[in-house]
Amino acid sequence: MKILKRDLTSLIEEWLFRDKIVILYGARQVGKTTLVKELLKKYDAQDGYYNCELLQVKQLLERQEVTEIMRVFGGTKLIVLDEAQKIANIGLILKVIHDTFPEIQIIATGSSSFTLSSQIQEPLTGRALEFILYPFSYAEMGQINRPIDLTSQIPAFLRFGLYPEIIGKSESDSIFLLNNLTSKYLFKDVFEFETIKKPEVIVHLLQSLAFQVGCEVSHHELSNLLDVHIKTVQRYLELLEKAFVIYRLKPLSRNLRNEISKKEKIYFYDLGIRNSLINNFNTIELRDDIGSMWENFCIIERLKSLQIQKKSRRIYFWRTHDQKEIDYVEEENGKWFGYEFKWNPKAKVKNSSLFQKEYNASVTMIHRNNIDAFLLNNATM
Repeated sequence: MKILKRDLTSLIEEWLFRDKIVILYGARQVGKTTLVKELLKKYDAQDGYYNCELLQVKQLLERQEVTEIMRVFGGTKLIVLDEAQKIANIGLILKVIHDTFPEIQIIATGSSSFTLSSQIQEPLTGRALEFILYPFSYAEMGQINRPIDLTSQIPAFLRFGLYPEIIGKSESDSIFLLNNLTSKYLFKDVFEFETIKKPEVIVHLLQSLAFQVGCEVSHHELSNLLDVHIKTVQRYLELLEKAFVIYRLKPLSRNLRNEISKKEKIYFYDLGIRNSLINNFNTIELRDDIGSMWENFCIIERLKSLQIQKKSRRIYFWRTHDQKEIDYVEEENGKWFGYEFKWNPKAKVKNSSLFQKEYNASVTMIHRNNIDAFLLNNATM
């Protein structure tokens, strides 16, 4: 398969050589290294790539000897520090390099924001811009699918996800690769985190969450199910989100007394990973979870679309204690937009008049026949 141009590349390029360090986050295997190497090639700076998991790179940077660092980096206009979270005090090191040699553009990547972001937050205040690289997007799949064919590929995206390594593979190879990714790579940073004493609990937690996609999640119920303290559940959820495995959607609660305000919904950044966790790659026709899968797909793909369109919208779900609900809500400049996700285009949407009245909002049903208008880069919704 040809190398697809990531939509995020253009967004990053807008900020190169503008006195900002670029921080690129994303789960393992989503294509961060490929993206930065393509940028290095474009700017004729292939010698500027450094893998921070290599001992010699760690030792060079952690000594914090500017003269020696620049002897190695010297003459390079663009440098990439891949998996930068592996370097102790990386925030301070990046600050020193940036302030001493402002003509050099630095890109630092990290597969776990819970380690990298904690190190760079204070030292790089005002000096860095952060971006997230997700698995391939529905829009990016348009590079290898004609518009008329793209929608027909959605069932495969729902079953096997959009990790770069999976695209173009057979069903059997996709399942093998996803199971391998889930078991060996995806949670590596979480398992290595110093406070993780029971990694098997995280796997069981994820399996439980995989069966609850699109439902409100109770931390108390998860605590009882896993037989661990509720604070442990909350900590693990935080780590999994910062490792880009899950996404937590918060409830909207501003006007009505009976709006739900505490529970959250949890989605998976990639449905292939979710299906691997529950060992279910059945075809769409044989599944009883197609509704929740479709909701997961639409919300995560929308996150990707909003980033590329540079739309700054706050996002929520909305539900009341008497079961009135809207799957997904966006707010921008005081305007509210509600969306209901239905796999079947003929499905009926629940009465949304209360939400529309209270928030002066529109509500749109998103199904497989109008998904392009919701997700593609020229999205009109």
